[in-house]
Amino acid sequence: MRSNDLAHVHSDKLFEQVYDYILERIRRGEWKAHEKLPSIRTLAAELHVHRLTVFKAYQMLKGNRAVYVKDKSGYYVQPGGSLPVETQHDPIVSAFVQESGLSEIHQVQAVYQFSKALLDPNLLPNHYFSEYVKKVFDMYPKVLGTYSTVQGDLELREALCRYFTDHYRFYLSADELLITSGAQEAIDLIARVLVKARDVVLLERPTYAPAIDVFRRQGARMIPVEIDRDGYPLDWVERLMQTYKPRLFYLNPTFHNPTGYTVPAEQRKRLVELAHQYQCLLIEDDPCPDIYFEQKPPLPFFAYDTAGYVIYIRSFSKYIAPGLSIAMVACRPSVMKYVVKAKALSDSGAPLLNQKIFLHYFFSERMQQHLAKLRTALAIRKEIMEDELSAAGWQWSSPTGGFNLWIRLPESVPVDTLLSKSMEQSVSFVPGSICDPLRSYQSWIRLSYSYLNEQQLREGLKRFVSLYRSLK
Repeated sequence: MRSNDLAHVHSDKLFEQVYDYILERIRRGEWKAHEKLPSIRTLAAELHVHRLTVFKAYQMLKGNRAVYVKDKSGYYVQPGGSLPVETQHDPIVSAFVQESGLSEIHQVQAVYQFSKALLDPNLLPNHYFSEYVKKVFDMYPKVLGTYSTVQGDLELREALCRYFTDHYRFYLSADELLITSGAQEAIDLIARVLVKARDVVLLERPTYAPAIDVFRRQGARMIPVEIDRDGYPLDWVERLMQTYKPRLFYLNPTFHNPTGYTVPAEQRKRLVELAHQYQCLLIEDDPCPDIYFEQKPPLPFFAYDTAGYVIYIRSFSKYIAPGLSIAMVACRPSVMKYVVKAKALSDSGAPLLNQKIFLHYFFSERMQQHLAKLRTALAIRKEIMEDELSAAGWQWSSPTGGFNLWIRLPESVPVDTLLSKSMEQSVSFVPGSICDPLRSYQSWIRLSYSYLNEQQLREGLKRFVSLYRSLK
């Protein structure tokens, strides 16, 4: 947008146009971290708008932590966009400093991958899996010669409806399910349908890093809700809903990523009531409810919803068959019709072959029996990680399921330094700041125990702890 364009905009929210203009110049790097921005008087004259309009835009930028204020000096760009010269060519550190999410970290090859919250491929029943692949080609000889429907294979959707009725007391029709290529696509579709620029979105702090990127791309105003081992501060959530009228609340309440916390059942029921009362959609992301170590987690929020205020995302990628990348969205028809339209703009539907393989693999007796073995194997790996870290002086809350430890380090070693040195030692991890909408949590990291075998876990953790001690 050219500055002169603003002179011709007729809107009672002209300050939002100024907000977008300033933010875009910051994103392009024209104004860099800690650089002083033009004064209100100067920018108002340049854009041919009233000074109050620029002031309101600067205040919104300040509220969204894009700029900060120095008393009697003016507005400055919040740090985070520029890189020290020595780290510009380091992809892991670059991703961390630029706040660009998980993808760059995952692209870097490391022997000890503590950054990947995925299942060790050797824990899957790969021989059985290959048998089901062959079976699918025998049952559906033309499977490679056609597309799925946009909404997903009807046979699979009907099987999932029965599964949720039997296991979770969901009562769904096949028309209320959409098959996607992973949970991240589901989040993206929902965001494109429901969120426009400057809509208020609540999300947990910390949270799943790609969700932050998706909502930021939509231009949402993100308001964090703290999560801890007891769940959410519901009085504060209600106050936020009253004050800001948020469009949605994105949450991951079961074996939460990255913390491992699980929100108790009574809070789930109450939050569904609040969502109905304040007309705020709950986007429930549920990637691994089967990976519990002690007892089954509470029923999903969706099980308590009778008014259509919960959209349920269930991924099967992390622990069933990552290569198939199967997930699904469950919601009522009033929302589903728009999500299906958004999906149709992306592709012609998830690959039919993947859906048919998943259908016969996941619902097989062999796979259901294998889930118990997975839980045992991952519980052992969690215990190995906790044992290796026990003497390090770090803090964490032991999860009752999932793939990760959320760890607080002493502040003696900057996480960006630890990240750079770890990469040199072929060790990867996730800095806590990229899981934080406020980009704080500078002393926190996420370590995943699911991707490496037991020997690799011990070797990698010994190397990591030794490296940390050498930097103190």
